[in-house]
Amino acid sequence: MNFYINQNITINHLKLGDISNSSVLQIGSAGIIKALSNLYNTGGFVEPAPEPGEDSAFFVPLAPPTGST
Repeated sequence: MNFYINQNITINHLKLGDISNSSVLQIGSAGIIKALSNLYNTGGFVEPAPEPGEDSAFFVPLAPPTGST
């Protein structure tokens, strides 16, 4: 038996505590989620990456809100 689900999801605020390389964030429905993890050295690197300094921070730019509801 097949189920077909149409969804319209609006997220006004989403706060995530921790996400790691093997985390799955699911919003909505899915019949099957098969775990898959691949590691590729596409840059041909031969040495470990340098350790980040104590002032290092990583920011992901987000678009500003489009309006209030």
